[in-house]
Amino acid sequence: MTAKSETRDFLWFLAKLGLFVFILRSFIISPFNIPSESMQPRLLIGDYLLVAKWPYGYSRYSLPFSIPLIPGRILASTPQRGDVAVFKAPPNQKNDYIKRVIGLPGDMIGVRGGTVYLNGQAIPKQKVADLVIPVTPNMEDAAAREGAASPCYRPDFEEAAAGGGKQCRYPQFRETLPGGKSYNVLDLLPDGAADDRDTVLVPQGHLFMMGDNRDRSADSRFPAVEGGGIGLVPEENLVGKAMISVFSTDGSANWILPWTWFTAARWSRIGEGF
Repeated sequence: MTAKSETRDFLWFLAKLGLFVFILRSFIISPFNIPSESMQPRLLIGDYLLVAKWPYGYSRYSLPFSIPLIPGRILASTPQRGDVAVFKAPPNQKNDYIKRVIGLPGDMIGVRGGTVYLNGQAIPKQKVADLVIPVTPNMEDAAAREGAASPCYRPDFEEAAAGGGKQCRYPQFRETLPGGKSYNVLDLLPDGAADDRDTVLVPQGHLFMMGDNRDRSADSRFPAVEGGGIGLVPEENLVGKAMISVFSTDGSANWILPWTWFTAARWSRIGEGF
C-alpha cells in the first residue's frame, strides 16, 4: 500500500468517525456538564450527565451548533411535568440551560411566598433535612467568578465541617407535582425576588421551566432578557432529557497529575438517574 492510499484511507476513516459522532450527538445521546448551582440539590457544579435526544423530538437545536438542517420540529413530544430538560435558552437561543419542567401548555403558573401554584393549587412543599455539602474548589471558583461573598452563596450558610474544612448548610424542601413526581428544592431566601411572581398562562408550544435552587436560578419566573431570565421556553428549543449522571468532580484535580483524577471524583454521584 502506498503512502498516498494510506492517507486516503485514514482521511476516509476520520470522515466516517465524524459522521458517526454527529449522528450520535444529534439524534441519540449527548454529554452535558453542570457549570452553576441553579439545579441544586439534584445537580452540583462538576456533575457530568448524558442527555437523551429522542424523547422530545428534534429541531435545529438538537444539532451541534444549532445547524439549521431541520425545519421546525419533527417527531415532537411534549415533556412531562417534573422532567429535567436541556434546552437553548431565550432570548439569544445560543446557551444551553438545564431546568425542571413545571408548567405545560395551557397551565397557569404563579409563585406566592415561595410556593408554586399550578392551575390555582399550591404544589405541596414539605420541609426536609437540610442539604449539607462540603465546600469544593469548583464552588470557590464559581464564587470568585460571580463576586459572591461566600462559596455557600451567603456567609450565614457556611459552617465548619466536623472533619476540617468548610461546608454549606441549605434549607431543603420536598415538592410533589400532581402526577406524583417528587423532588427536592432549595429555598434560601424567605423574601427573595423570586418568591412572589404574577400568575402567567403558558401558551401553546411553550414550557414553564424552573431551577431546583429557587433563589439562584434565572428561569421562567423572569422575562427573557440578556443576562437575566429566560421567560417561557418554546418547545422547539428543547435539546433533550436528562438521563443519568456519568461522572462528578469536586474540581481539585490537576490534569498533569493523573492520580488526582480519582481523588477528585465524587463516586457516590455517578449512576444517579432522573
